[in-house]
Amino acid sequence: QVQLVESGGGLVHPGGSLRLSCAASGSIFSISAMGWYRQAPGKQRELVAFTGSSGSTNYTDSVKGRFTISRDNAKNTVYLQMNSLKPEDTAVYYCNARLRVGLGLTRNYWGQGTQVTVSS
Repeated sequence: QVQLVESGGGLVHPGGSLRLSCAASGSIFSISAMGWYRQAPGKQRELVAFTGSSGSTNYTDSVKGRFTISRDNAKNTVYLQMNSLKPEDTAVYYCNARLRVGLGLTRNYWGQGTQVTVSS
């Protein structure tokens, strides 16, 4: 069926950059929204950024001005460009998508998660 495949995580020094990608594959009628969550050890999962069907974008306050979310509809792929990374950005980042997969049927999907570590 539908799956989300993430890539781009890794280890980066403070002030560095990473670009995360999440590609949705399968029988997808349309994309309602795609975005990114993150979860640090011992902390709640939080929404980082998302982009809606209208092209709207939203960011959590802690990443505004540093992260940029974008989407390539032809590839069913969402990206998260992360600049000026800080140690507090260290977390497992999860792609999330709300996808129309049938007539009047929209479902929520999660990627497997990709580790982002910001450390010297």
